[in-house]
Amino acid sequence: MSAFVNIDAQRIPVALSHQPYEVVIGGEGLRGVGKELRRAGLKEGIKVLVVSNADVAEPYGDLCLQSLKESGFRPTLLVIEAGEDQKTPVSVALIHDAAYEAKLERGSLMVALGGGVVGDMTGFAAATWLRGISVVQLPTTLLAMVDAAIGGKTGVNHPGGKNLIGAFHQPRLVLIDPSTLKTLPEREFRAGMAEVIKYGVIGDSALFQLLEGIQELDTPSQLHQDLLEKILERSALAKSRVVSSDEREGGLRAILNYGHTFGHVVETLCGYGNWLHGEAVAIGMVAVGELAVLRQSWSRDDANRQKSLIAKAGLPIAWPKLDPEEVLYTLQGDKKVKDGKLRFVIPTGIGNVEIKNDVSREEIRKCLSELS
Repeated sequence: MSAFVNIDAQRIPVALSHQPYEVVIGGEGLRGVGKELRRAGLKEGIKVLVVSNADVAEPYGDLCLQSLKESGFRPTLLVIEAGEDQKTPVSVALIHDAAYEAKLERGSLMVALGGGVVGDMTGFAAATWLRGISVVQLPTTLLAMVDAAIGGKTGVNHPGGKNLIGAFHQPRLVLIDPSTLKTLPEREFRAGMAEVIKYGVIGDSALFQLLEGIQELDTPSQLHQDLLEKILERSALAKSRVVSSDEREGGLRAILNYGHTFGHVVETLCGYGNWLHGEAVAIGMVAVGELAVLRQSWSRDDANRQKSLIAKAGLPIAWPKLDPEEVLYTLQGDKKVKDGKLRFVIPTGIGNVEIKNDVSREEIRKCLSELS
């Protein structure tokens, strides 16, 4: 499997006051993971538990292990089942069991090699093993590269809602090897593009316009390498800027949840795994876009531009058939509810959003009626 050809890595700092780290894009990719860990200050000889799934471990597991061994680390590979329906405390317990078998110590390391599900579970396992050991994220899906791997949110799902069990646990390093996208199923790539579009709406109108100007958005093979690099870099910059200013979602970071409030409802009521996370977020962005039109927060033209771009990326735009009262009940259990009030990230224009705590149940009912 060929590594990324560009030797010059893009290094994006996540400038936290405690434990800052880098998002590294390109360079030697997975072939250089051992060198990058040493550069990040991790010592030779430490034990490393690499967690992955079968689809990722087969093409990239040996490459990762070899690089770690060549840099003096002592790695072990654990292959687990992945998929949103596997994102449970039971799966995290399997990682804990492997950590016990490998005799991981407080100076040891966990490495997440895979998509957002593997990254979330491995990060949570690292946060809770021996009261917290280091974790490194090696994302292999577009969604994980531009969003899930950056920012330290970890966790698993509860039957009542998505990511209700979790912890903030920042990685020591995020290493992105764009060549891994070559083996990513097209549906997974499209799901990741939903998060890229999100960044355009919440704060980067130039990125949104760039995406509008691309003829084909739904497969990595149709994107020139330079263009793909630019998308990865701008998305990582957007995420790192927000995380650096608000590590634990006390204020500004909530804008990263754009589209997710309705999206999580879709995932919860339709069953985890029936919709990919990015697909649900895409539908959620269309839904909150309609809510914004009803509230006269942004124009119908902006809502249509967003909807058209989402459709061009090969993502779903139709709200599923769901009982409005079940939707309202599920929304009330969302972790972003504050003082019993529903909180939404509402767009005011392409590149601008506001966090609103005054969305009424009647407004949501009307929005759902319009979507239907």
